[in-house]
Amino acid sequence: MSDHNDRIVREEGLEARVAAVVEPAIEQLGYRLVRVRTSGLNGFTVQIMAERPDGTMTVEDCEAVSRGISPVLDVADPVDRAYHLEVSSPGIDRPLVRRSDFEAWAGFLMKLETSRLIGERKRFRGRVVNVSDTAIRIERDQPAYGEPSAVDIPLDAIGEARLILTDDLIQASLKADKAARKARGEAVDEDAGGPGPH
Repeated sequence: MSDHNDRIVREEGLEARVAAVVEPAIEQLGYRLVRVRTSGLNGFTVQIMAERPDGTMTVEDCEAVSRGISPVLDVADPVDRAYHLEVSSPGIDRPLVRRSDFEAWAGFLMKLETSRLIGERKRFRGRVVNVSDTAIRIERDQPAYGEPSAVDIPLDAIGEARLILTDDLIQASLKADKAARKARGEAVDEDAGGPGPH
């Protein structure tokens, strides 16, 4: 059984090679890798999403991670071309990549794509209502006529999952960010929601 903080949604190909190089360095700095993405932006961009274990990530944190992983990437050289490195926070409509993410954000609207067919389909939209060692149960948002309202999706079938931006999610994210900053002993403006995740 995997630890609920291990990533269950993983990259493939070049993105997996980059993840294998940067994940230990990111963890050594005290952060967690969320995911690696590559794109044709600015020539070629390698985007690394990371966060603190409490789910927050400031601009300064992004800079610290960037400084920490740049030399590691230079030595390992997993990308066979010139590229632009971008380190960012997961954002409010974040990807869910660990079992603990599905537990933490249960009850919030999300969309999910599986790597294999689950009950004749691969795309789901709804709220996580239960997380076990091997699967998550989603209460479907708008099931088609005759389809079950709840579906169990094995963890090893999750290809991609991310939260959908809603007012509830924004409020919860601001609250979680404020609580995390308070727990770290940072000054928190009690009136405002704070800057929140970027």
